[in-house]
Amino acid sequence: NAIKTSKYNLFSFLPLNLFEQFSRLANAYFLFLLILQLIPQISAVPWFTTAVPLLIVLSVSGVKDANDDINRHKQDKQVNNRKVKVLIHGELREERWMNIQVGDIIKLESNQFVPADLLLLSSSEPLNLIYVETAELDGETNLKVKQALTVTGEMGDNMDDLSAFRGELRCEPPNNRLDKFKGTLTVDGQQHGVDNDKILLRGCTVRNTEWCFGLVIFAGSDTKLMQNSGRTTFKRTRIDQLMNILVLCIFGFLATICAIMTVGHAVWEVNEGSAFTAFLPRQSGVDIPLSSFYAFWSYVIVLNTVVPISLYVSVEMIRLGNSFFIDWDRKMYYPKKDTPAQARTTTLNEELGQIKYIFSDKTGTLTQNIMTFNKCSINGRNYGRNLTPAASLHNKNTERVDFSWNQLADPKFVFHDYSLLKTMKEGNLEAQAFFRLLALCHTVMPEENLPGELNYQAQSPDEDALVTAARNFGFVFRSRTPESITVMEMGRKVTYELLAVLDFNNVRKRMSVIVRDPEGRMTLYCKGADTIIYERLHPSCSKLKDITTTHLNEYAGDGLRTLALAYKDLEKSYMERWLERHHEASTAIEGREDKLDVLYEDIETDLMLLGATAVEDKLQDGVPHTIEQLAKADIKIWVLTGDKQETAENIGYSCNMLREEMEIFVVTANTANESGRGATASYNKTQTVPDETVNGEYGLIINGHSLVRSCFRHQTVSVISESERRMQSLGSWSYTAYRSAYALQEDLELELLRTACMCKTVICCRVTPLQKAMVVELVKKYKQAITLAIGDGANDVSMIKAAHIGVGISGQEGMQAVLSSDFSFAQFRYLQRLLLVHGRWSYIRMCKFLQYFFYKNFSYTLVHFWYGFFCGFSAQTVYDDWFITMYNMVYTATSVLALGLFDQDVNDRWSFRYPQLYSPGQLNTFFSKKTFVRCVMVSTYTSLVLFFIPWAAMQDSVRGDGKDVADYQSFALSTQTSLMIVVSAQQMFLDTFYWTAINQFFLWGSIAAYLAITFTFFSNGLFFVFTSSFPFIGTARNSLKQPNVWLTMFLTCLLCVLPTVAFRFLHMQLRPTITDKKFSRKNKVRYKAREEGQPAPAPYRPPPRRVSTRRSSYAFSHSQGYGDLVTSRKFLRLKRRPSLFGRNQSPLVENQPQRYRTITEE
Repeated sequence: NAIKTSKYNLFSFLPLNLFEQFSRLANAYFLFLLILQLIPQISAVPWFTTAVPLLIVLSVSGVKDANDDINRHKQDKQVNNRKVKVLIHGELREERWMNIQVGDIIKLESNQFVPADLLLLSSSEPLNLIYVETAELDGETNLKVKQALTVTGEMGDNMDDLSAFRGELRCEPPNNRLDKFKGTLTVDGQQHGVDNDKILLRGCTVRNTEWCFGLVIFAGSDTKLMQNSGRTTFKRTRIDQLMNILVLCIFGFLATICAIMTVGHAVWEVNEGSAFTAFLPRQSGVDIPLSSFYAFWSYVIVLNTVVPISLYVSVEMIRLGNSFFIDWDRKMYYPKKDTPAQARTTTLNEELGQIKYIFSDKTGTLTQNIMTFNKCSINGRNYGRNLTPAASLHNKNTERVDFSWNQLADPKFVFHDYSLLKTMKEGNLEAQAFFRLLALCHTVMPEENLPGELNYQAQSPDEDALVTAARNFGFVFRSRTPESITVMEMGRKVTYELLAVLDFNNVRKRMSVIVRDPEGRMTLYCKGADTIIYERLHPSCSKLKDITTTHLNEYAGDGLRTLALAYKDLEKSYMERWLERHHEASTAIEGREDKLDVLYEDIETDLMLLGATAVEDKLQDGVPHTIEQLAKADIKIWVLTGDKQETAENIGYSCNMLREEMEIFVVTANTANESGRGATASYNKTQTVPDETVNGEYGLIINGHSLVRSCFRHQTVSVISESERRMQSLGSWSYTAYRSAYALQEDLELELLRTACMCKTVICCRVTPLQKAMVVELVKKYKQAITLAIGDGANDVSMIKAAHIGVGISGQEGMQAVLSSDFSFAQFRYLQRLLLVHGRWSYIRMCKFLQYFFYKNFSYTLVHFWYGFFCGFSAQTVYDDWFITMYNMVYTATSVLALGLFDQDVNDRWSFRYPQLYSPGQLNTFFSKKTFVRCVMVSTYTSLVLFFIPWAAMQDSVRGDGKDVADYQSFALSTQTSLMIVVSAQQMFLDTFYWTAINQFFLWGSIAAYLAITFTFFSNGLFFVFTSSFPFIGTARNSLKQPNVWLTMFLTCLLCVLPTVAFRFLHMQLRPTITDKKFSRKNKVRYKAREEGQPAPAPYRPPPRRVSTRRSSYAFSHSQGYGDLVTSRKFLRLKRRPSLFGRNQSPLVENQPQRYRTITEE
């Protein structure tokens, strides 16, 4: 059962890591270059100029990889060493998870994680039930019920029976379907069907169950959770991929110019070389062809700086620095959980500035998964007020209602309308009937651990919110038996006889109970989707129906989830006949469901409308604003959730992703023909799907069944007695597999993508973790766009791994998503700062850095090319050897690092104010192949000026004493000094928008370091000590004394910079970028503010209400069958049931108000 996510061990780290690093083309190239420099015949520069940077690169990358793998080892060790009780030789022993094997029988207790995929054998609960929470699998925190087979449940916790258990389980092989399982258990020659309701999956948590026993079916990587986790891929940014292409182009460019110099060398040797042999004789055995061969490799070494290895060192350092800025950002720190933002991967920062598609989970990511009772309509009167802080500041009627008069009230319940409490205390019959219905019509289980301390165990947070509301307004649900429900009504204890539960299902979209009160009156109470309830109302309710409809539209406009409530008084004679028919239908062998549906339809007619409820599925703070900001930045958000369609649709409206003016397409097909109906375009041969412009706004909602359906292979596992299991290997594999896909079939996937990309909003509901990853892969495959996936649970891991960028939220569902992510934080609202500020800055900084780096190195290197025509193509260098060694590592390293770490074109406030500034990154505007070609052209011009202006100016010049100035060393000094001034000072001044003390220090420090080192290395002292290493004696002080040398350098620098300044000025005037436009507007705003003073704050205006024609359907996270369970005679016991979890720990029972904190950037 051990899992392994690490890559290395102590012995394999060094060879594997070096192999991976030298698999990078650049590292292999520099290793080859180092080998060439060790050959004296062709080496023109010292070997250490390449060896030291290469060693630094390998060391930094190796330390980072080792640290990442150590963290993976720690995570694996933590999981594998968890303890669980295993039945061994008739007794329970604690074993580590890693030692569990297929066929083991293990014991689990309440609140324990399930360590492997198990077949449930028995449990402590009646009917062998067990309650599990599957938040790690599908994101849902409502409880789900599993039930063991009767044949295994009879063993209970008898160790002898469990140890002697023998049988054979034939089931499907490991697969990723969380909602399907097919198998057959053979015991004593009898076969018993095994489905998903009898399986406990790894990642589930046992709740509300004292103990249970399970048989291990799948372990380790074979479990469904691990099958859905997806494989970890090495992520590279788009800029990395572009750099690889550019490096190949540069290699071709380098080979070309080296070939040109080689041809030139051969021609020069034939025509001019014989004239120099008198004082420069050739080596013996070296003829012209061999000399030309040497010249080629010598120029490879001399011109290698077009791709300097310091580029990769600097890139890693800039990424690491920008990662620290994310870690240190206090505005992304969540104090409630003491959780800062964290950059878990340091190689993807600039890609945060290029995101086009965001794939988001719903539960725990957009929402808190906490329901609150906000508003209600009772007998045509509207109760409840908005809870936004802005509204409460301007309305004194929004004070919190005091429920201290009710000793059984939930202290965490919040309501903001005293008029409803007043109505209840006045004894209003309709209001009392309203809350009586909420207290009776549900499947909630009460627990009273201490007198007066009630805990509700609800199947869904929606039901908990409604029953808690009734509790606080005086109708307290206290207890239930299979035949009765006890309620405290305004302090009076009333016990109702429970005659029938008309259970919920996805077709009915409603639930009803039939009860008899102590006076003998029988009443049917019904709650459900308003459209369903309206069809069954008595005609006398038409006026009340119209008023309630208005309120429902108002609630839907606020994004609340609504239910309609109704009742019906029943006659005794009718009920006697109905109950007889109900008994016959419920015991029928064939057509039981159809017969019950007919009975339910018969009695749920002529209902009397009571009103409607409005429950808020509380969003995380700032979610609508964040989505609005990201939409303005032209980022498309797709919601991929395991929740049902109605729930996902409601959240879409709450987040303003779906709007009333949108035309919504809902795809719920069950066959490939239905999914593809209407598809007219064929894209089978198309590698990309282009963006298309459409008129109008559209939304798409599609479910998991329409996306893909898989039919899996069959597996046979033999189960023998426990005492023999450890001595034998189990089972045999025999399987056949096939998969039939619907919308994700090859012939339909492009049509799906084309349709989805034309929609403003896409919501995929009821999707499995693997389907989430498939949707992400589909967009990655056919759209030239960067994707980001964000989630908070284990069910989001595969999606997070599949996207270019994975973001984990440390929420209610554990840390699995965070551990698999590239970036993590605590709240969804921080995503806008991560992208619009840090992502945008990182992208712009990296692009500026790359442009500047290629510019300075091409300008530096091409001077050697022009010099080759004047030195007989001998591969002699223009510059001093020490300048060559320090140019990239010392003189120009720090200033360009400061540019890549601290530059900002606009500050964070303007980034939020104008999200449109994000768009250049999506279009890859600032660094592309076109940008690189333009950079090479400018560098070529600069190199021409750097070489030929000093050459022409100094060729025939003399000093004041009549001596020549034009010697090689003086020319080298003037050329390299001009180069330093151009690339370090003037170019940096043009590229830097945001000056800091660090920028200034590095810039002027580079110039000062160059001058100090130059004067030191050209001094007499070092020459006398190391004569061969420092030959430029006295060159600096002699040359820099001459005014014509300074005038030459000034002219050279001026001619280098003037064309760049002119081009940028014209480009800003004729074709301004979006940043240029915002700069212009920013300056106008500042000028106006100085002239007129700061404007007064705008008066508060409540947000306009959205007029809605859409009302929420029955959006509870219910599962059919709970009505039968709560009425089962074996379901309830007199002894107190263990609590699901502590009162202060549950996300379901907490009912605190949402304190919305607006995002203000200071």
